[in-house]
Amino acid sequence: MLSLSFYDTKPYDREYFEKVTGIENLKVTFHEFRLTTETASSAEGAQAVCVFVNDLLDAPCLKQLYDRGVRLVTLRCAGFNNVDLMAAKALGMVVTRVPAYSPYAVAEHTVALLLALNRKIHRAYNRVREHNFSLNGLVGFDLHGKTVGIVGTGKIGRVAAQIFRGFGTEVLAYDPSPSLEWAAEHRIGYVDFSTLLSKSDIISLHLPLTPESRYLLNTETLAQLKPGAYLINTSRGKLVETKALINMLKAGTLGGVALDVYEAEEGLFFEDYSSEVLQDDEISRLLTFPNVLITSHQGFLTQEALGEIAI
Repeated sequence: MLSLSFYDTKPYDREYFEKVTGIENLKVTFHEFRLTTETASSAEGAQAVCVFVNDLLDAPCLKQLYDRGVRLVTLRCAGFNNVDLMAAKALGMVVTRVPAYSPYAVAEHTVALLLALNRKIHRAYNRVREHNFSLNGLVGFDLHGKTVGIVGTGKIGRVAAQIFRGFGTEVLAYDPSPSLEWAAEHRIGYVDFSTLLSKSDIISLHLPLTPESRYLLNTETLAQLKPGAYLINTSRGKLVETKALINMLKAGTLGGVALDVYEAEEGLFFEDYSSEVLQDDEISRLLTFPNVLITSHQGFLTQEALGEIAI
């Protein structure tokens, strides 16, 4: 009997995984808590663990898993920055991921965030529910004719760029490994990072978190943004330095910010704290700005993506 332990699971995870885990001689255990060094003992007897974006598999955690018989770490996400790959390799553990479950899910959520933020949909929705039909303060702008900067042109970035082209925008792109043939086909121009920051009305991040990309947007680079620019991040929270972002918002130089990720989301996102006082001062501050819209890492949350992840 093979044993597989799932971590940080929610009802929507189980619904889709249970459809594809009916394999003979496979025992599946679902855990609601995150996998960390402190919880690694729960994998006792398992040969494999399935983890998500906020589980932390550093070297001590991996060693504990290995000592308990775990030989496979499988991520149900594209990003792998939360796993110490060198430590896993040294132990002889295999690490897998799902890099292409549905680029459309995340790209479409990116555009949904921008449209909601720009056209004040969230604020209008709350007003109308209170029978306030005033339009004051709800002015947005046409996307048509604006310049969108796509940072990272992997599968998700390319889909997002093509959607934005459909709105009649000019799309600029930055990627250390440009896809020149794709760019030519869709009339998208690659530029250097500084040019993208200074020329774009909207900047959308679509790149993995690596040592090189950590805090890609910081005090220095955020200062290069066009006054009134919008920033969208549906990739990884630590691409943006939150303190620097808050300072820019306080200065009034940003038009708006939409985030589906946050640099300290571990232990916060995916949980219900509606009856508690948030202990994270930075996200609490972000939520006070009228031009900030935050969702809790739900870009992947479509029927198609959940099905592909489970398979």
